[in-house]
Amino acid sequence: MTKALEMLVELLDLEPIEVNIFRGVSPDDDRQRVFGGQVAGQALVAAARTVDADRHVHSLHAYFLRPGDPTAPILYEVDRIRDGRSFTTRRVVAIQHGRAIFNLAASFHVDEEGLEHQLPMPDVPDPESLPTFEERMAPFKDELGDWYVRPRPIDIRFVDVVPAFKSRGSAPPPAAVQRVWMRADGELPDDRLLHACLLTYASDMTLLDTALLPHGLSWNEHRLMVASLDHAMWFHRSFRTDDWLLYDQDTPSTSNSRGLARGSVFTRDGALVASVIQEGLIRLLS
Repeated sequence: MTKALEMLVELLDLEPIEVNIFRGVSPDDDRQRVFGGQVAGQALVAAARTVDADRHVHSLHAYFLRPGDPTAPILYEVDRIRDGRSFTTRRVVAIQHGRAIFNLAASFHVDEEGLEHQLPMPDVPDPESLPTFEERMAPFKDELGDWYVRPRPIDIRFVDVVPAFKSRGSAPPPAAVQRVWMRADGELPDDRLLHACLLTYASDMTLLDTALLPHGLSWNEHRLMVASLDHAMWFHRSFRTDDWLLYDQDTPSTSNSRGLARGSVFTRDGALVASVIQEGLIRLLS
Protein backbone atom coordinates (compact mmCIF):
# COMPACT_ATOMS: atom_id res chain seq x y z
CA MET A 1 0.00 0.00 0.00
CA THR A 2 1.41 3.39 -0.97
CA LYS A 3 1.76 6.14 1.60
CA ALA A 4 -0.99 8.19 -0.07
CA LEU A 5 -3.43 5.26 0.10
CA GLU A 6 -2.42 4.50 3.68
CA MET A 7 -3.22 8.10 4.63
CA LEU A 8 -6.64 7.85 2.95
CA VAL A 9 -7.46 4.62 4.80
CA GLU A 10 -6.46 6.32 8.06
CA LEU A 11 -8.64 9.30 7.12
CA LEU A 12 -11.65 6.98 6.91
CA ASP A 13 -10.95 5.42 10.33
CA LEU A 14 -13.08 7.74 12.47
CA GLU A 15 -12.56 8.36 16.17
CA PRO A 16 -15.54 7.32 18.35
CA ILE A 17 -16.45 10.20 20.69
CA GLU A 18 -19.70 9.02 22.27
CA VAL A 19 -22.48 6.60 21.39
CA ASN A 20 -23.49 7.41 17.78
CA ILE A 21 -20.96 10.28 17.54
CA PHE A 22 -17.67 10.09 15.61
CA ARG A 23 -14.94 12.56 14.70
CA GLY A 24 -13.04 12.83 11.43
CA VAL A 25 -10.25 15.06 10.19
CA SER A 26 -9.10 16.32 6.79
CA PRO A 27 -5.67 16.00 5.15
CA ASP A 28 -3.29 18.94 5.32
CA ASP A 29 -3.14 19.73 1.61
CA ASP A 30 -4.07 23.43 1.32
CA ARG A 31 -7.63 22.87 0.08
CA GLN A 32 -10.05 25.78 0.29
CA ARG A 33 -12.84 23.39 1.25
CA VAL A 34 -13.18 19.75 2.23
CA PHE A 35 -13.40 17.34 -0.72
CA GLY A 36 -16.97 16.07 -0.98
CA GLY A 37 -15.95 12.45 -1.49
CA GLN A 38 -14.08 12.55 1.81
CA VAL A 39 -17.15 13.70 3.78
CA ALA A 40 -19.37 11.14 2.04
CA GLY A 41 -16.89 8.34 2.73
CA GLN A 42 -16.46 9.31 6.37
CA ALA A 43 -20.23 9.63 6.87
CA LEU A 44 -20.70 6.13 5.45
CA VAL A 45 -18.09 4.82 7.89
CA ALA A 46 -19.96 6.48 10.77
CA ALA A 47 -23.26 4.91 9.69
CA ALA A 48 -21.73 1.45 9.24
CA ARG A 49 -20.10 1.54 12.69
CA THR A 50 -23.64 1.30 14.13
CA VAL A 51 -24.81 -1.58 11.90
CA ASP A 52 -24.48 -5.36 12.35
CA ALA A 53 -21.57 -6.84 10.42
CA ASP A 54 -23.78 -9.14 8.32
CA ARG A 55 -25.45 -6.12 6.65
CA HIS A 56 -23.75 -4.27 3.83
CA VAL A 57 -24.50 -0.87 2.35
CA HIS A 58 -26.66 -1.07 -0.77
CA SER A 59 -27.57 2.60 -1.20
CA LEU A 60 -26.81 6.09 0.01
CA HIS A 61 -28.32 9.50 -0.64
CA ALA A 62 -26.48 12.63 0.45
CA TYR A 63 -26.71 16.43 0.31
CA PHE A 64 -23.81 18.85 0.50
CA LEU A 65 -25.14 21.76 2.58
CA ARG A 66 -22.13 24.02 3.25
CA PRO A 67 -18.45 24.04 2.28
CA GLY A 68 -16.39 22.09 4.80
CA ASP A 69 -13.52 23.74 6.66
CA PRO A 70 -10.40 21.58 6.09
CA THR A 71 -8.69 23.05 9.18
CA ALA A 72 -11.37 21.90 11.63
CA PRO A 73 -12.49 18.39 12.73
CA ILE A 74 -15.85 17.11 11.48
CA LEU A 75 -18.35 15.57 13.89
CA TYR A 76 -20.63 12.85 12.54
CA GLU A 77 -23.88 12.23 14.43
CA VAL A 78 -25.69 8.99 13.57
CA ASP A 79 -29.45 8.55 13.94
CA ARG A 80 -30.49 4.87 14.10
CA ILE A 81 -33.64 5.22 12.04
CA ARG A 82 -34.60 1.55 11.73
CA ASP A 83 -33.32 -1.97 12.34
CA GLY A 84 -35.46 -4.43 10.38
CA ARG A 85 -35.17 -8.14 9.76
CA SER A 86 -33.17 -7.70 6.55
CA PHE A 87 -32.70 -3.91 6.13
CA THR A 88 -31.11 -1.31 8.38
CA THR A 89 -31.42 2.45 7.83
CA ARG A 90 -29.18 5.18 9.21
CA ARG A 91 -29.08 8.96 8.93
CA VAL A 92 -25.83 10.89 9.45
CA VAL A 93 -25.30 14.62 9.89
CA ALA A 94 -21.79 16.08 9.54
CA ILE A 95 -21.24 19.15 11.73
CA GLN A 96 -18.58 21.87 11.83
CA HIS A 97 -18.62 25.06 13.89
CA GLY A 98 -22.05 24.16 15.24
CA ARG A 99 -23.69 23.90 11.79
CA ALA A 100 -24.60 21.00 9.53
CA ILE A 101 -22.41 20.86 6.41
CA PHE A 102 -23.63 17.53 5.01
CA ASN A 103 -26.25 14.86 5.59
CA LEU A 104 -26.51 11.29 4.43
CA ALA A 105 -29.12 8.53 4.50
CA ALA A 106 -27.79 5.01 4.01
CA SER A 107 -29.49 1.63 3.81
CA PHE A 108 -27.84 -1.70 4.63
CA HIS A 109 -29.07 -5.15 3.58
CA VAL A 110 -28.22 -8.76 4.33
CA ASP A 111 -26.99 -10.73 1.29
CA GLU A 112 -29.83 -12.58 -0.46
CA GLU A 113 -30.23 -14.78 -3.53
CA GLY A 114 -32.53 -13.49 -6.29
CA LEU A 115 -32.94 -12.46 -9.91
CA GLU A 116 -29.86 -11.24 -11.80
CA HIS A 117 -29.40 -8.98 -14.82
CA GLN A 118 -27.30 -5.96 -15.76
CA LEU A 119 -26.36 -3.65 -18.61
CA PRO A 120 -23.19 -4.62 -20.50
CA MET A 121 -19.89 -2.87 -19.93
CA PRO A 122 -18.74 -0.62 -22.81
CA ASP A 123 -15.80 -1.72 -24.91
CA VAL A 124 -12.78 0.37 -23.88
CA PRO A 125 -8.98 -0.01 -23.93
CA ASP A 126 -7.29 -1.83 -21.05
CA PRO A 127 -6.04 0.46 -18.28
CA GLU A 128 -2.41 -0.63 -18.77
CA SER A 129 -2.52 0.73 -22.32
CA LEU A 130 -3.48 4.23 -21.12
CA PRO A 131 -1.20 6.97 -19.76
CA THR A 132 -0.93 7.46 -16.02
CA PHE A 133 -2.39 10.61 -14.50
CA GLU A 134 1.06 12.20 -14.32
CA GLU A 135 1.83 11.30 -17.94
CA ARG A 136 -1.54 12.61 -19.13
CA MET A 137 -1.14 15.88 -17.26
CA ALA A 138 2.52 16.48 -18.15
CA PRO A 139 1.65 18.93 -21.00
CA PHE A 140 -0.08 21.14 -18.42
CA LYS A 141 2.62 21.05 -15.73
CA ASP A 142 3.25 24.80 -15.91
CA GLU A 143 -0.43 25.46 -15.22
CA LEU A 144 -0.69 22.81 -12.50
CA GLY A 145 2.58 23.35 -10.64
CA ASP A 146 3.41 20.79 -7.96
CA TRP A 147 -0.23 19.62 -7.79
CA TYR A 148 0.05 17.23 -10.72
CA VAL A 149 3.01 15.28 -9.31
CA ARG A 150 1.51 14.91 -5.82
CA PRO A 151 1.15 11.23 -4.76
CA ARG A 152 -2.47 10.10 -5.11
CA PRO A 153 -4.31 7.27 -3.36
CA ILE A 154 -6.46 6.52 -6.43
CA ASP A 155 -4.81 5.69 -9.76
CA ILE A 156 -6.97 7.23 -12.52
CA ARG A 157 -6.53 6.53 -16.23
CA PHE A 158 -8.64 8.65 -18.63
CA VAL A 159 -9.97 6.67 -21.59
CA ASP A 160 -11.02 9.68 -23.65
CA VAL A 161 -10.53 13.41 -23.01
CA VAL A 162 -9.18 15.10 -19.92
CA PRO A 163 -11.99 17.58 -19.22
CA ALA A 164 -10.35 19.51 -16.40
CA PHE A 165 -7.12 20.39 -18.24
CA LYS A 166 -7.72 20.24 -21.95
CA SER A 167 -5.35 22.10 -24.24
CA ARG A 168 -6.61 25.61 -24.90
CA GLY A 169 -5.31 25.48 -28.45
CA SER A 170 -6.68 22.07 -29.42
CA ALA A 171 -9.78 21.50 -27.32
CA PRO A 172 -11.57 18.22 -28.01
CA PRO A 173 -15.04 18.39 -29.53
CA PRO A 174 -17.94 18.59 -27.08
CA ALA A 175 -19.01 15.22 -25.69
CA ALA A 176 -21.51 13.96 -23.15
CA VAL A 177 -19.58 10.86 -22.04
CA GLN A 178 -16.46 10.39 -19.93
CA ARG A 179 -14.83 7.06 -19.10
CA VAL A 180 -12.00 6.45 -16.67
CA TRP A 181 -10.35 3.42 -15.14
CA MET A 182 -9.61 3.78 -11.44
CA ARG A 183 -7.96 1.68 -8.77
CA ALA A 184 -6.72 2.17 -5.24
CA ASP A 185 -2.94 2.48 -5.45
CA GLY A 186 -2.03 -0.51 -3.30
CA GLU A 187 -3.31 -3.77 -1.83
CA LEU A 188 -6.17 -3.48 0.66
CA PRO A 189 -7.57 -5.85 3.31
CA ASP A 190 -10.71 -7.94 2.73
CA ASP A 191 -13.12 -5.41 4.21
CA ARG A 192 -16.31 -4.77 2.18
CA LEU A 193 -17.04 -1.56 4.07
CA LEU A 194 -13.59 -0.15 3.33
CA HIS A 195 -13.96 -0.93 -0.38
CA ALA A 196 -17.43 0.68 -0.46
CA CYS A 197 -16.15 3.79 1.33
CA LEU A 198 -13.17 4.13 -1.00
CA LEU A 199 -15.44 3.85 -4.03
CA THR A 200 -17.71 6.49 -2.50
CA TYR A 201 -14.65 8.73 -2.13
CA ALA A 202 -13.44 8.09 -5.70
CA SER A 203 -16.89 8.44 -7.29
CA ASP A 204 -16.86 12.19 -6.58
CA MET A 205 -13.51 12.82 -8.28
CA THR A 206 -14.58 13.08 -11.93
CA LEU A 207 -18.38 12.80 -12.14
CA LEU A 208 -19.49 16.43 -12.17
CA ASP A 209 -16.80 17.28 -14.74
CA THR A 210 -18.88 15.23 -17.19
CA ALA A 211 -21.71 17.80 -17.09
CA LEU A 212 -19.28 20.43 -18.44
CA LEU A 213 -18.18 18.43 -21.47
CA PRO A 214 -21.09 19.27 -23.81
CA HIS A 215 -20.31 22.96 -23.27
CA GLY A 216 -16.57 22.70 -23.94
CA LEU A 217 -15.84 23.92 -20.41
CA SER A 218 -13.64 22.72 -17.55
CA TRP A 219 -14.00 23.16 -13.79
CA ASN A 220 -10.74 25.15 -13.43
CA GLU A 221 -12.01 28.06 -15.55
CA HIS A 222 -12.35 31.28 -13.56
CA ARG A 223 -15.76 32.13 -14.99
CA LEU A 224 -17.35 29.06 -13.40
CA MET A 225 -18.53 28.23 -9.89
CA VAL A 226 -18.80 24.44 -9.62
CA ALA A 227 -19.80 22.49 -6.50
CA SER A 228 -21.53 19.20 -5.68
CA LEU A 229 -25.10 19.55 -4.43
CA ASP A 230 -26.16 15.96 -3.87
CA HIS A 231 -24.82 12.46 -4.46
CA ALA A 232 -26.54 9.09 -4.63
CA MET A 233 -25.08 5.59 -4.99
CA TRP A 234 -26.42 2.06 -5.29
CA PHE A 235 -24.10 -0.88 -4.63
CA HIS A 236 -25.23 -3.91 -6.65
CA ARG A 237 -22.48 -6.49 -6.13
CA SER A 238 -19.36 -6.91 -4.04
CA PHE A 239 -16.07 -5.62 -5.50
CA ARG A 240 -12.54 -4.58 -4.64
CA THR A 241 -11.25 -1.05 -5.17
CA ASP A 242 -7.67 -2.34 -5.40
CA ASP A 243 -8.69 -4.01 -8.68
CA TRP A 244 -9.34 -1.91 -11.79
CA LEU A 245 -12.86 -0.46 -12.04
CA LEU A 246 -14.29 1.27 -15.11
CA TYR A 247 -16.29 4.42 -14.32
CA ASP A 248 -18.61 5.03 -17.30
CA GLN A 249 -20.11 8.53 -16.91
CA ASP A 250 -22.61 10.59 -18.88
CA THR A 251 -24.72 13.72 -18.47
CA PRO A 252 -28.42 13.79 -19.39
CA SER A 253 -29.10 17.47 -18.65
CA THR A 254 -27.78 20.85 -17.56
CA SER A 255 -30.18 23.71 -16.75
CA ASN A 256 -30.95 26.39 -14.15
CA SER A 257 -27.24 26.57 -13.17
CA ARG A 258 -27.32 22.87 -12.25
CA GLY A 259 -25.81 19.89 -14.05
CA LEU A 260 -26.75 16.23 -13.69
CA ALA A 261 -24.26 13.42 -14.20
CA ARG A 262 -24.58 9.64 -13.97
CA GLY A 263 -22.03 6.89 -13.59
CA SER A 264 -21.90 3.10 -13.87
CA VAL A 265 -19.01 1.24 -12.22
CA PHE A 266 -17.85 -2.07 -13.72
CA THR A 267 -15.21 -4.57 -12.68
CA ARG A 268 -12.62 -5.48 -15.25
CA ASP A 269 -14.50 -8.69 -16.11
CA GLY A 270 -17.69 -6.72 -16.82
CA ALA A 271 -19.75 -6.98 -13.62
CA LEU A 272 -21.82 -3.86 -12.87
CA VAL A 273 -21.08 -3.19 -9.20
CA ALA A 274 -22.42 0.32 -8.56
CA SER A 275 -24.52 3.13 -10.03
CA VAL A 276 -23.99 6.80 -9.20
CA ILE A 277 -25.95 10.02 -9.80
CA GLN A 278 -24.88 13.51 -8.81
CA GLU A 279 -26.29 16.98 -9.34
CA GLY A 280 -24.00 19.97 -8.99
CA LEU A 281 -24.02 23.72 -9.12
CA ILE A 282 -22.61 25.03 -12.43
CA ARG A 283 -22.90 28.80 -12.26
CA LEU A 284 -21.50 31.16 -14.88
CA LEU A 285 -19.92 34.17 -13.23
CA SER A 286 -20.21 37.61 -14.78
